[in-house]
Amino acid sequence: MTPTPQDPRVNGSARWLTRGVFGIALASLLADWGYEAASAMLPLLAASLGAPAYALGVIEGVADGLSSFAKLGGGWIADRPALRKPIVVGGQLLLAFSTFAFGFAGAWPQLLAARAVAWIGRGVRGPARDVLLSDAVAPSQVGRAFGFERAMDTTGAILGPLCATALAAMISVNHAMRWTLLPGGLAALTFAMLAPASAKQGEHRALPFFASLAQLPREFRQYLQAVALFGLGDFAVTLLILRAIQLLTPAHGAVRAGAMGVALYAFHNLIAALACFPAGALGDRFGHRGILATGYLLAGVTFVGFIFAPAQIAPLAALFGLAGVYVAIQDTVERSVATELLPREIRATGYGVLASVNGIGDFASSMIVGFLWSAVSPAAGFIYAAALTGAGGALLTTTGRNRGS
Repeated sequence: MTPTPQDPRVNGSARWLTRGVFGIALASLLADWGYEAASAMLPLLAASLGAPAYALGVIEGVADGLSSFAKLGGGWIADRPALRKPIVVGGQLLLAFSTFAFGFAGAWPQLLAARAVAWIGRGVRGPARDVLLSDAVAPSQVGRAFGFERAMDTTGAILGPLCATALAAMISVNHAMRWTLLPGGLAALTFAMLAPASAKQGEHRALPFFASLAQLPREFRQYLQAVALFGLGDFAVTLLILRAIQLLTPAHGAVRAGAMGVALYAFHNLIAALACFPAGALGDRFGHRGILATGYLLAGVTFVGFIFAPAQIAPLAALFGLAGVYVAIQDTVERSVATELLPREIRATGYGVLASVNGIGDFASSMIVGFLWSAVSPAAGFIYAAALTGAGGALLTTTGRNRGS
């Protein structure tokens, strides 16, 4: 298809906040509302089932690892424009019903199974959604579009833990988990109604799976090396909640410390929501690679801070805020860099590979940090994470510059 003058891909003056961008972002808000509520309550539910500390790392790591394969396959399938929207809607429904199933778990292996299925649904929808979003704006505005979508997504991640805190205070955590079906189902409905149809690609035919991988540009492959190194240290945020709960329990008791941990998670998500759009806009203006390297290095500094954090709410809140900033930069700007490096014909495959690299890193990092935490000390886990995330930032600054940086 030849772009028209009204096509946002060629019209740099076009509005970046289109109906399509808003619809995708609103669906992300609702989806995060549901599954982030479940994530906030997961440590409490796991503890109520008698799960050991390492079990949380296993649950998060296995789920993220399986999700990475779903992202890879979902990306390859999404290089077929007609399938993009159905993939997102179907993946969202799988996520919603599997998260709902958390409320019926009677042992932590059942939590592991439900989390794994939920994260497969979450993973398969991602590349298709990202292609639809990147096609909705001009290349010079892609950072803003991703930033807005991440801001809305993270707003849902604020509402989720807040609702979880209120529900857990009134009903059992199992029953509170079942509430998550409502926003999750609405997310699928919203995307089906408001998300744009996919842009056609003329006579282009999707390549076989391995041929698509072989076509990924060399610059993108180099970029993935830094992403992978960072991902090997970037563990699940639920372990930060656990760290806060452990520090605060001696002074406040287990119940109050648990509530404070969930509140800190909500604050983390608030900061991330506020930082997403500025991160994307700064990347559009000054170059995405440099902004992303800054975020990677900030992650390392944050993890060092958790090693020395006192058992006080104010310094813990500051560290959760820093974590929110680096998460916002990573979530927004990683895909912006990828958009600049990937040709449109295999962009969904590239997004899937990027997400898979992150997922594999999350699998390894959550497992390793969880076991270091249990076998040695929490500090050992944070030292490992700080070293790997900092190294990823350093590598990103030394590799070739992407177009538009």
